[in-house]
Amino acid sequence: MAFRGNLLVLLALAAAAVASGKSARLELVPAAPGASMAERAMDDRHRHAYITQKIASCRGGGRRVAAEVGASAVSLPVSSGAYAGTGQYFVKLLVGTPAQEFALVADTGSDLTWVKCQDAGAGGATPPGRVFRPADSKSWAPIPCSSDTCKLDVPFSLANCTAPPSPCAYDYRYKEGSAGARGVVGTDSATIALPGGKIVQMQDVVLGCSDAHDGQSFQAADGVISLGNSKISFASRAAARYGGSFSYCLVDHLAPRDATGYLAFGPGPAPKDSTPTARTPLLLDPKMPFYGVKVEAILVAGKALDIPAEVWDATKNGGTILDSGTTLTVLATPAYKAVVAALSAHLAGVPTVTFPPFEHCYNWTARRPGAPEIPKLAVQFAGSARLEPPAKSYVIDVKPGVKCIGVQEGESPGLSVIGNILQQEHLWEFDLKNRLVRFKPSTCTR
Repeated sequence: MAFRGNLLVLLALAAAAVASGKSARLELVPAAPGASMAERAMDDRHRHAYITQKIASCRGGGRRVAAEVGASAVSLPVSSGAYAGTGQYFVKLLVGTPAQEFALVADTGSDLTWVKCQDAGAGGATPPGRVFRPADSKSWAPIPCSSDTCKLDVPFSLANCTAPPSPCAYDYRYKEGSAGARGVVGTDSATIALPGGKIVQMQDVVLGCSDAHDGQSFQAADGVISLGNSKISFASRAAARYGGSFSYCLVDHLAPRDATGYLAFGPGPAPKDSTPTARTPLLLDPKMPFYGVKVEAILVAGKALDIPAEVWDATKNGGTILDSGTTLTVLATPAYKAVVAALSAHLAGVPTVTFPPFEHCYNWTARRPGAPEIPKLAVQFAGSARLEPPAKSYVIDVKPGVKCIGVQEGESPGLSVIGNILQQEHLWEFDLKNRLVRFKPSTCTR
């Protein structure tokens, strides 16, 4: 689950592919920044601590305790949440019978899809905003706490099950004061409305009904759509129905309010340009929802940086994941120091300013003619795949006229996380069937 300094992605539907019976998409839309980059950076630190704790627990053998579709692929629009004061992306999804619409955080770190609920029968208070009322849905079915799904698959399910028919309860908590949600789990239908009045529907979607929640992201969102690698995640189930893959394309997090990217399940349309698609192995662990990749090097201005190989080695408590729920990229200490040293050396002629928590910030309006340009940064993955993000994705705008090196320092040894700003303006396809991730630059338009 990922909720903090992330981009809002509002999933909007892409109809052309659906009409052909080959794919459908949801739009992902970016929002203008309401929360400051400093607030997002703090949220990312909370999220990184949570992810690290989660991985350590799973590596130690612990458990996280606390269709029916007519087309061959579907797609939704995705929008940035910056305009709502969050760093995540949102997608619109219809849940229940009759269907109710919700704007959900699109999160590759989540294995449970959940929505805000009017209490599922335990006498809780009704949360503000849009809420799901399970009693009003003809297709809602509680999952018993005695079931294998509850005991083995639901993240942070509560161990207390005094009455076997009782609903499966969960308490999805985050470390160091980050967001969380509590409620019960059931199954229901999810409907994707397509232009022209067409719809596709998935039955028996595992759905959390949260009658209590906290965290900045949920002031703007109605819940979470789970895109993690998990038996019960929405992405895994939809991908299995639609050819074994899903993809997303995130527009610039500072793009105009009406700009949208998309989230797609199944094969995408034929590429409109000749830009080659890179691919690298997807490292999956059945105990964890995260999407691991093997980084081999980071280059600045074409030169590979001196970073110890163990930083990228998951067997030595290092490694890297792609995460749509983290805003700023987090690098283990040796990689962080090498990257900021190389970038700041190239920018030495630009006047500096102080802007916590970032270490290297620049007064771009006072930059003299002929001052150094931002050097190119590249991430080299296994399989000769290279990510070359635009400069605005790693030397970021934090306020008018001020840019900062937009990466954060993680622990060492520790996990590195490629956040959504570094992923923006690229199409990312997660081929779960063949355990590959493919990516290429894209404007993220339909």
